[in-house]
Amino acid sequence: MANNKPTEPGALETSELSEALSEIATTSQKLVNDFLAKEQTEHHISVEDALAMSKPFQEWAARAMADPVRLWQSQMAFWQDYATLMQNSALRFWGFQSDPVVSPSKGDRRFKSEHWEDNPLFDFIKQSYLLSADYLHRTVKETEGLDDRTAQKVDFYTRAFIDAMSPTNFVATNPEVLEKTLETRGENLIKGLKNMLEDLSRGGGKLNIRMTDLDAFEVGENVATTPGKVVYQNDLIQLIQYQPQTEKVHKRPMLLTPAWINKYYIMDLSPKNSMVKWLLEQGHQVFMISWKNPTEKEADKTFEDYMLEGPLAAMDAVNEITGSRELSCVGYCLGGTLLACTLAYLAAKGDDRVKAATFLTCMLDFEYPGELEVFIDEEQIQMLERKMGAKGYLEGQQMATTFNMLRANDLIWSFFVNNYLKGDEPFPFDLLYWNSDATNMPAKMHSFYLRNMYQKNLLKQPGGITLAGEPIDLSQIKVPAYFMSAKEDHIAPWKSTLRGPQLLSGPTKYVLGGSGHIAGVINPPSRNKYGYWTSTKKTVDQDEWLESAKHFEGSWWNDWGKWLAHKGGAKVEAPQQLGSEQHPPIEDAPGSYVKERHDDPK
Repeated sequence: MANNKPTEPGALETSELSEALSEIATTSQKLVNDFLAKEQTEHHISVEDALAMSKPFQEWAARAMADPVRLWQSQMAFWQDYATLMQNSALRFWGFQSDPVVSPSKGDRRFKSEHWEDNPLFDFIKQSYLLSADYLHRTVKETEGLDDRTAQKVDFYTRAFIDAMSPTNFVATNPEVLEKTLETRGENLIKGLKNMLEDLSRGGGKLNIRMTDLDAFEVGENVATTPGKVVYQNDLIQLIQYQPQTEKVHKRPMLLTPAWINKYYIMDLSPKNSMVKWLLEQGHQVFMISWKNPTEKEADKTFEDYMLEGPLAAMDAVNEITGSRELSCVGYCLGGTLLACTLAYLAAKGDDRVKAATFLTCMLDFEYPGELEVFIDEEQIQMLERKMGAKGYLEGQQMATTFNMLRANDLIWSFFVNNYLKGDEPFPFDLLYWNSDATNMPAKMHSFYLRNMYQKNLLKQPGGITLAGEPIDLSQIKVPAYFMSAKEDHIAPWKSTLRGPQLLSGPTKYVLGGSGHIAGVINPPSRNKYGYWTSTKKTVDQDEWLESAKHFEGSWWNDWGKWLAHKGGAKVEAPQQLGSEQHPPIEDAPGSYVKERHDDPK
């Protein structure tokens, strides 16, 4: 007799389940074979990575065991708290209310589901995890005798382990995942496994987690859409001139230099949050550098080449196209570091064409690089150089993963849970699409940058580095400069960026915005978010500066716009045509360089 019981909503039919499992099995086998083949050629590097990570923990263990009393006290405090948790949990199971022994931090979104509070079992799991995490944190932090760099490494990797072991990352201990698994009769796990296999395949055997719907965006269609023309190009850059959006424009054109680790369109996302569009609306003539996505063909490109073929070549083109000898410049992150090098080079040459400079979340003094310091000791740089040497460049995905690790709960584990455990598709988000669109970096250039800037901190020293035959001395920069940093920036900490203005000789202004490295910068006035601080006090002490600063509501763009208006020169008629006879338009913006992806270089 046929079973006519209706299928539960969301449940997989037997034939669909069989087909899905068969497809998964076939894909899995191919991925395993590819992974094993790759490991045979890269195994020695994997072993070196593991040894490099284990050494700091060996040193920490030796230091911790040298002070058994402190270790015993830490363990006793943990067990006392755990005993209290057990007692309180027992009371809750019997129907009595009890105060939590430990609670998540205010910004911890992992435990936002009401189940973590209302259900005694999951409340116990949550608090057990938080107590254990706190115990590990304190044990590591309170160990004495470690040098600062080793302590930082141990702390970073301990937090990475703690984040990975969160109960939210496992099916059996995440109430939201369990609830969905019951509702869909496991369909979410089947979909999640398919999502994981697709990400593994896209990453060439490495897990390349999708943070957004990659099919929802297309460069030039719904991101990087501000009208313009590519008016110059060489082996490293395309130069975009944007169509003016006002009848009159400031005489001095503006050249934007983005970081080459990501695509330029962070400054030209959707029209509602496009910095480029906003600058055009303020009456500026805007030019943008769009970096090439390098392959093995560009392996020999150096940091010096990035200066000569980047900002310097672009400045020459901008001057010729506009007929203005003067211009202002903007550098974002690494682009700001390169801009500072370029200005010092121009100063050495007696070239004073740049009349104003803006540095966005940019380090010039690398003494306090934040948690990125974990990845830049001699041992790890040597390993990185061997990896780059094999291909001639650093793969964009590797650097993107490094940055994501700095905010693992937000940029790794939240998507792991959403995509693989819940089986959901990531939400379309232009900022995360851009974040997934990293670029490769030539081996010679990247090695020079890591060693001379991050490791040796030579840029701040007069003559510490030499580019194109000129010793670079930042103190020779007399250009009026505007420094903007973000209070929660984990890539260019404001403890470090606050030192930048002290290295220049010209008038400087330092502004601190809210939020982080991206959202803090890309913060159009229409959002009226985060606020910002300004102060005229010249100091490298964060507390001292903040105490003297005045807070303003809204976007820092409002303050920057006033500063730029004074530096832009008189208003003139906007050009009717883009480019010039010497630099005719090559193609429409956003150009072809920006469309080259790191995971499919042309």
